[in-house]
Amino acid sequence: MNVLFGFAYFISGLAATSLGMTPCRIEVVEKGSGWPVPLVELRTTHNARFVSDNAGVIAVDLPELMEREIWFDVIGHGYGVPVDGLGSHGVRLVPRPGTTLKVEVTRTNIAKRLGRLTGSGLFGESQKTGEELEWRESDVFGCDSVQNAVYKGKMFWAWGDTVLARYPLGIFDMSSAVTSVRPLDSFEPPLRLAFEHFRDQKGAPRGVAKMPGSGPTWVDGYVSLTDKTGAQRLVGTYAKIRGHLEEYECGLCVWDDEKQNFEQLRVVWTKSDAMPKRPPMPSGHPSFLKDEAGKEWVFFGNPLPTLRCPATFEAWQDSSTWEVLKPKETLLSALNGKPVKPHSGSIAWNGFRKRWVAVFMEAFGKPSAFGELWYAESNTPMGPWGKAIKILTHENYTFYNPRLHPEFTPAESPILLFEGTYTAEFADHANPTPRYNYNQILYRLDLDDDALAPAR
Repeated sequence: MNVLFGFAYFISGLAATSLGMTPCRIEVVEKGSGWPVPLVELRTTHNARFVSDNAGVIAVDLPELMEREIWFDVIGHGYGVPVDGLGSHGVRLVPRPGTTLKVEVTRTNIAKRLGRLTGSGLFGESQKTGEELEWRESDVFGCDSVQNAVYKGKMFWAWGDTVLARYPLGIFDMSSAVTSVRPLDSFEPPLRLAFEHFRDQKGAPRGVAKMPGSGPTWVDGYVSLTDKTGAQRLVGTYAKIRGHLEEYECGLCVWDDEKQNFEQLRVVWTKSDAMPKRPPMPSGHPSFLKDEAGKEWVFFGNPLPTLRCPATFEAWQDSSTWEVLKPKETLLSALNGKPVKPHSGSIAWNGFRKRWVAVFMEAFGKPSAFGELWYAESNTPMGPWGKAIKILTHENYTFYNPRLHPEFTPAESPILLFEGTYTAEFADHANPTPRYNYNQILYRLDLDDDALAPAR
């Protein structure tokens, strides 16, 4: 009996090892389109969590889940399955090593999730099954809000505080990268966007905005302007941070092509008892407008414009040219007419709608306080803005600082792309999503969707 028991134990050990090396592949796809859906979590009754990657793939590799019926809760932030008789949203699957199962989810958001832009393991689950092995890691594990500018024929990207693998403290003076101006071959998932990061002598991603003074440096108002000689200049507004999100200095900075860094141009404000709050500055996300007289302006806002100046390098640095704007504090919901307070976001001219469009995060929305995104339109960047339509929701998670990408698509395209920062910060004790947390996720909004008709 002891010999038989020992042999059975040995065989079961081999089986467990085999199961661990040969996962069950689960495809998460959108019902109807068949598109792969990233960021869908399957959670077992013993709280094992599996999250689909950019290819919509999950690799289930736990031995205790194999060859038996398993219940998985489905958590999809706007993608889900029907509720059962007991109020649970989930599916029953029987994972087997080396097999492929499919989970169909229904999209309830108007916006379509294309995938994660930043961070590690974009195809980590697929790679466990032997797919996407050519994908190259960026060495960035997480990063905060994005800034973009088209400069000298390339798309320049910059992110706030950036998480690296080697230690919880990473880059706190803006990591940065470049791509082509239109970096996507397709506007359908799976999303593949490879960044060329600015790196240090050891080949690691580095900061590009080391302004004088202690604490992190954040740069926004990131824009390319022409100077009086006709040369392009990449510029931004920087803020020095101390403590918990406290700004103590702000100023202007300019990109140095030789050093490949931002250099301080001048300090505009330093916190003091006499001036406890910074004055209006060219910060947020920029947008351009040529008026009827042919004069070009650059507007700055987050989301709606709060300042404008002539679109030249000289005017941008001259505070006497800065014209302060005061947008309305709330928009009205197209669904019920209730006020919606914008918190962060961006605007752009859209050739398909032939209007200005905005995507913004609502302040203290429901069900997620800082995870509800809305869409609105206007005939001018100053407004008035029409009825707002909710296009994206999250389940107790934050999705802030959405950034429109009109440059990615042809001028008359009905496709509008935007990204935002997906993070557990500011949510109600949210459980951070592995790999996705504190990273940028790209969405697609089809402007010919009937659901957007009330915005007109």
